[in-house]
Amino acid sequence: MKSIENSLDGKVAIVTGGSRGIGRAITDIFLHAGADVIVCARTFPENEISVSDRKANFINCDVRKSDEIKKVIEYCKTQYGRLDILVNNAGGAPPADSSSASEKFTRSIIDLNLIAPIIFSQTAGELMKASSGTGVIINISSVSGMRPNPFGVAYGAAKAGIINVTQTLALEWGPEIRVVSISAGLILTDESRIFYGDDNTVEKIASAIPSGRMGTPQDIANTCLFVASDSAEWMSGSNIVLDGGGERPTYLDAVDPLGRLEP
Repeated sequence: MKSIENSLDGKVAIVTGGSRGIGRAITDIFLHAGADVIVCARTFPENEISVSDRKANFINCDVRKSDEIKKVIEYCKTQYGRLDILVNNAGGAPPADSSSASEKFTRSIIDLNLIAPIIFSQTAGELMKASSGTGVIINISSVSGMRPNPFGVAYGAAKAGIINVTQTLALEWGPEIRVVSISAGLILTDESRIFYGDDNTVEKIASAIPSGRMGTPQDIANTCLFVASDSAEWMSGSNIVLDGGGERPTYLDAVDPLGRLEP
């Protein structure tokens, strides 16, 4: 039997939005697993992105611009001559009223969360096929794309779209390139805390999750490491729902199901 472990020795990875939050956790765990990592983001990191003596390469890039995506891929080709892993992590959206959100705002959210991952996947896929002939693409989606998403209609629609993109590209590009999406649940980061509120609010949210806590960037990173490794070599087209067990249905606050049952 072939020995399988979550090692990325000799692999080259690109992580979009990899300088902070979930992306930074993914970058760190990939470096720790032995991969060479290129991080691209719109804002420069405050400090060097490194784990022990392993350092990530940073490239300033707005993933909504195809010429900047090409710049990242060309750098990867020149620096390493190959690409094995792409993590489409860059994304997000501030809350907005669905009835009054402007067309410009809506298009910018769709561009960032749906169009950019498609274009990056196409461009990265070319290098994967031309170099090693194989590769893994991981799309960071959200449970917002699987249920109603009040005050985030464009974001929810984009994340639903990226799940379909995952399934479609896996079908078209397999078996050479595996494509997997991870639909993250309620994840607590420095940025999301602004939305979720103080410790008291976070505790209330956590109480509605079966696992008893909100997710962390490390939870997502751990799953990305598994998906990117040979341990997941038969996984493609999958949408991994990583949400701590889901969210408690609100109807339970109004109804006691067991109280209505006959003894």
